[in-house]
Amino acid sequence: MAAADAAAVAAQLGRPPRAVREVAHRCPCGLPSVVQTAPRLEDGTPFPTLYYLTCSRLSSRLSTLEAAGRMREMTERLADDPELAAAYERAHEAYLAERDAIESLGTRVSAGGMPDRVKCLHVHAAHALAAGPGVNPFGDEALAEVGEWWVAGPCASVPWRARCT
Repeated sequence: MAAADAAAVAAQLGRPPRAVREVAHRCPCGLPSVVQTAPRLEDGTPFPTLYYLTCSRLSSRLSTLEAAGRMREMTERLADDPELAAAYERAHEAYLAERDAIESLGTRVSAGGMPDRVKCLHVHAAHALAAGPGVNPFGDEALAEVGEWWVAGPCASVPWRARCT
């Protein structure tokens, strides 16, 4: 990862990033919003979260949805909507395939509660941003609900000028 991106991610997270492979999505202002991480940390510890949300503004908005009980509502819908459950299962399989293409952890555990429940909207939004629309239904839904998080400008001060459109 480029030094400017690493500095931006560190500013967003308030700490140095770990096991970052590359920027997986950028905010319209140019800052990283999602990074792809290695399946293992530098010390060899498994780290199954392939896509990590770095934008602090988006993270805050997703936390508000989580506090409002959105994850519970989404999980309940899985039992009542076979098409949604199938789409969520496909998101899980896509996540595992992408991670295993880098390095298999020898587990079917992906992230965010997939495929049986929804336990972290941050993971789902990160996956949706990195993979694009139509891959992770709950990530797409959460992003639609938070709206245009970037319009207030960059979420972090960085040495280079970022501009949102």
